[in-house]
Amino acid sequence: MADREEFQIKLVGTNEGFVCSAKDTLLRGALRYGVDLPYECNSGGCGSCKFDLVEGDVELLWEDPPGLSPRDKRKGRMLACQARPTSNCAIKSRLSSDRTPIRPERFRATFVNRTDLAPDMAEFSFEAKASPTFLPGQFVLASLPGVGGDRAYSMSNAPQQDGTWQFIIKNMPDGAGSNYLFTQMRQGDVLSMDGPFGHAYLRQDTDRGVVLVAGGSGLSPVVSILRSMAANPAFADRPIHLFHGGRGPSDLCTSAIIDQLEDPTISVDCHEAISDPDLAQDWAGRCCFVHELLPDVLGENFADFDYYFCGPPPMTEAVQRMVMVDYQVPFEQVHFDRFF
Repeated sequence: MADREEFQIKLVGTNEGFVCSAKDTLLRGALRYGVDLPYECNSGGCGSCKFDLVEGDVELLWEDPPGLSPRDKRKGRMLACQARPTSNCAIKSRLSSDRTPIRPERFRATFVNRTDLAPDMAEFSFEAKASPTFLPGQFVLASLPGVGGDRAYSMSNAPQQDGTWQFIIKNMPDGAGSNYLFTQMRQGDVLSMDGPFGHAYLRQDTDRGVVLVAGGSGLSPVVSILRSMAANPAFADRPIHLFHGGRGPSDLCTSAIIDQLEDPTISVDCHEAISDPDLAQDWAGRCCFVHELLPDVLGENFADFDYYFCGPPPMTEAVQRMVMVDYQVPFEQVHFDRFF
């Protein structure tokens, strides 16, 4: 790599360009500069940030990311979230119509405490005095000691001015990141974070009702949106539905979260489902995939709501298909970021 810390990046066919640090991926550098390249997961899985390298050289952080199809690879396409510049570059990429509301920044956050919500899920609290703000529903990329690659974690708290950052995280059996957080991290430990990122943030410029759908730890951004609405009188008279799905009853904790809302100005209807029949012996509720609850609750009134959802890819795909294809909800009323 040349002995330079920044490189000029030109977007072929446009008047846009940006300066990118040698330590940044092309995607993060563009967003920091205010150039809106398309993205969702920012971690190599979704493929939204594909680009063609026209001139220059890059270092690939992930040689074979799942976000690239065999056809993409044959054409030499790359992912902006997995490419760092090693020289000035010219790239060909479409620009996103989603504007970046807050430019991401790097910051350091100190671990304060952890609150267990379910046997394998907890809410982690951090303090970061010198940090940017965020919008409810957004996420950060966190660097964890001894763990290769950054991990995407959505905030669960409403944005606060005191530098509080909270995350609901599920302890995955083979997850290197969650294993560190649940078993190795100690109070006072400091993590490097980068953000905020994400387009599935709460919109406040409509008067429609709100539907929140979460699967597993996809609950985190949904809770951030819920907590933000609870403190906002503009949502006081709107119908609000929260759907949460887990494998078994012990995975569900939404009722407790709703009960803990401080002086809420909203009323929330909570709907829960479990998907594993073997865990349903003492369960009086529905045993199904969580998206299957929506028609029973909403009837034919799907278009009356704005939708925010997060969870495993099969869940987000099923919700998107139901809402946008089966019930023809307009695109601008549907908000989600795909994670893998």
